[in-house]
Amino acid sequence: MDSLLSMEEEESSPWSPALSFCFWFGFAFFVIKSCICRRKKPHQEAKTNMASSTIRAVEKILSYRFKDKSLLEEALTHSSCYNNNNNGESFRSYQRLEFVGDTVLGLALSKYLYMEYPSLDPGQLSPLHKANISNEKLARVAVRHHLDSYIRHNIRDFPLKVQKFADAVNQEDDMVLYGSVKAPKILADIVESLAAAIYVDLDFDLQKLWVIFMDLLKPIVTPEVLQQQPHPVTTLYDQCQKQGREVDIKNTSIGAKNIASVYVDGAFFASDSSDDMDTARRNAAEQALLKLSKSMPTDIGRLDFSFGLNKSFEIEEAKQKLHEVCQKKRWDSPRYSIEKEEGPSNDKKYVCSVRIATVNGDLFMVGEEKSRVKKAENSAASCLIRALLDSDII
Repeated sequence: MDSLLSMEEEESSPWSPALSFCFWFGFAFFVIKSCICRRKKPHQEAKTNMASSTIRAVEKILSYRFKDKSLLEEALTHSSCYNNNNNGESFRSYQRLEFVGDTVLGLALSKYLYMEYPSLDPGQLSPLHKANISNEKLARVAVRHHLDSYIRHNIRDFPLKVQKFADAVNQEDDMVLYGSVKAPKILADIVESLAAAIYVDLDFDLQKLWVIFMDLLKPIVTPEVLQQQPHPVTTLYDQCQKQGREVDIKNTSIGAKNIASVYVDGAFFASDSSDDMDTARRNAAEQALLKLSKSMPTDIGRLDFSFGLNKSFEIEEAKQKLHEVCQKKRWDSPRYSIEKEEGPSNDKKYVCSVRIATVNGDLFMVGEEKSRVKKAENSAASCLIRALLDSDII
């Protein structure tokens, strides 16, 4: 593979970088499809041990009726599940389907993003691609469509982990890319397995799969959402680079706990621990960002605390409280603007911003997406108040 890549670099390629981005996903997809097709037998309805009510319920969620019901049974069966009526032999698990689903979803999404955003380069497409099929995203899909209720398994603590994750998801008002509770991987695996099951049942028709599965994945993460919710670790590195400071995040483990420690210019800055290292790194980066915001000078023209300080926090009557803050500080009154308006007339969504002019520069904040303009303005005001509190400005 390395030699092939070297040859491609030496020769002038007719493809754009974005098209090459899709090509390599397509190459992996071609190999997997070829392997499956070699082993594929003429279609026949296989017997299934899954209750017909379960099959109908999942088919309703997917808005797809399987020709081969055994594919659906396989997609919902974890390797821990054993058939007690068959001498203790295990059922066929979803592992093979998950392997296919991972690549198939990746290619289908790559094609969609390539066509939907023709002006984006690979550097912009890659994080968008990752955000839409990450474990966090797919696990949320499983929970919101209650697919976890139909998984066959023999994992003792699985219900507790799912419930903890589901409780956190249910408290999220809008789309959240980086939650505070680790997503159980089995939930994401099931979504990938179901995608593969549909794909195989459709005789490997990628376009038909995407038409069916896109509705399940909605809301699709857009460039605007990524901009509003940048990853804290990425934001930390960007902020330090702008200030000419060096940042290092060191990972250590003590027993089952993972610890992430942030060092700025060689000095300890912040740390956090979690069962999951990614969560620990994210939380430690958020703490470091708060410290950085407090140490930043206020005469920089504009203070932008857009890295999501209060995604799970909203202040009641925030607009009125922010107006009172402005009066006490002798600042100009807050000015609100609609940053985004989308959706049909009966289901509009709004994102508003708030700006306050001060002697040291403008304070600016974008709120979260809401169903009404007033709620969107309140969200922006709430975000700004929280940012001001965390920065010790008020």
